[in-house]
Amino acid sequence: MTSFKGMRHMKKVWEQTVRYFRPMREQDSNGKTEQDSAEEAAVLPVWRRKQTLAIGGALILLTTAGIVGTQQYNAYVERNTVDIYHVYMNGEKVGTVGNPEEVEKLVALETEELTQANPGKRMVLDTGAITYEDERVFKGVPETDSTLTALEQRFTSHAVGVEVKVDGKVIGVVNDQQTADNILARVQSKYAPELVNEEKELKTVKTLSHKSSGGAAADAAAKEEVQMSQPGVQVTEVSFVEDVAIDEVDIDPAKISSADDIYKLIVEGSTKPTKYVVQAGDCIGCIAQKFDISPQVIYENNSWIEGDRITVGDELDLTVIQPEVTVRTVEKVVEHEAISAPVEIVKNDEMRVGESKTITEGVDGTQSLTYLIEKQNGYVVSEELIDKVVIQEPVTAVVEKGTMVVLGEGTGRFAIPVSGYRITSKFGKRWGRMHNGIDMIGNKTIMAADSGVVEFVGRKQGLGNAIIIDHKNGFKTVYGHLSSFKVSKGDKVEKGDAIGIMGNTGNSTGTHLHFEIHKNGVLQNPLKYL
Repeated sequence: MTSFKGMRHMKKVWEQTVRYFRPMREQDSNGKTEQDSAEEAAVLPVWRRKQTLAIGGALILLTTAGIVGTQQYNAYVERNTVDIYHVYMNGEKVGTVGNPEEVEKLVALETEELTQANPGKRMVLDTGAITYEDERVFKGVPETDSTLTALEQRFTSHAVGVEVKVDGKVIGVVNDQQTADNILARVQSKYAPELVNEEKELKTVKTLSHKSSGGAAADAAAKEEVQMSQPGVQVTEVSFVEDVAIDEVDIDPAKISSADDIYKLIVEGSTKPTKYVVQAGDCIGCIAQKFDISPQVIYENNSWIEGDRITVGDELDLTVIQPEVTVRTVEKVVEHEAISAPVEIVKNDEMRVGESKTITEGVDGTQSLTYLIEKQNGYVVSEELIDKVVIQEPVTAVVEKGTMVVLGEGTGRFAIPVSGYRITSKFGKRWGRMHNGIDMIGNKTIMAADSGVVEFVGRKQGLGNAIIIDHKNGFKTVYGHLSSFKVSKGDKVEKGDAIGIMGNTGNSTGTHLHFEIHKNGVLQNPLKYL
């Protein structure tokens, strides 16, 4: 404060000096030259000249004091001037702070609290675009606390999740891409069985008994071929029928679901109870086709059905779970089946009719049958025999018989009853039940597989229009789903004779032939004899 008082004193001296010299300047302005003024000054009294010198000295002192005071004043101002930062959010001023680090600390703290409040979720603090403008202010005081409070109130937040969509429909949102991928893989694995090898004793494979002439590469190829023909199931393709997409989205953290919840939504989907009363002319396959479901659904939901027998008035439960996605699997199924030993008949005119004698015992062979089976959500959609490889040839049995030939007696060696055939369903378990024969398509004319006598012509439960031929040697063959007949009961037929036309009657889902072979009353796999 002392320096300011000194400055006021100097200001007062200065004003007095100015008043003293003003008349002299006014005289100079009245037309006197500088020489005149000098002469007048020379004749001034001594006391006047002394006073003038004193005033000049005072002016020098005054100037010096002013310089010193200004320096002190500047230093004071500098000591009391501070930097403050104007804070803007998205271009709008929020307040001031003393240091931008205060804002950065607030953001870090808010982010940490947000993460702790939402464990396991990817949270994002929405701070907007924060910018600063620096200003130096004398004795400035930043409004740091109120500015930070205002910023905190303006902050928002959201979670980052991953949507699982099926044909554009959002099933749910999970935490991240990895979780979504794991869910979809889990859904696919539900319908993709692991490779299971059947434990069977296989006879020596003759194709490998010779010495290889192709070196190590040929041996490796042969080994791989044998491995591929081993019994078991190999899943060759797994895919979704629908368009399944995964997209990252910003979302309320409360709307993120757990992996188990999304998996359950996908595999369970929606279920609409459906009941159906059997009408005249209905069959399992017809009903399945009418409701666009697999026959397997009908068998599984109605365990009381025996064979394929349903009657008018029966109520069927056709309820089927409709998952949000359809998992399509393609399986290569390899089965080993016996090849029945053929029988060579040697005529002996010394033996009576009906008598026989085995000269050489037959030995069954072994074959590998490969089927391609397509399923949707575990239900069989189609199956086809795509390969048949003989592993061991059968040994022919030689039997002597009397020379008297009995018309209608079979040879025990069966021909395929359809020309240009393709097998579309194999023998064995299907839809949780036994499939008693094989299904095939091809030329519509059905032929007798061997010579024999027609035992039955008419309609049978499940088979629709059917023919049964007794081959008079312990074998019987059955032909089902025919559209019409060319033979009558009691007719004697030879191998290859036309007996009917392929159709879609009975428990059938399309035009095809259902073919069975029975030996001494025991059901056989037709591929063992064909």
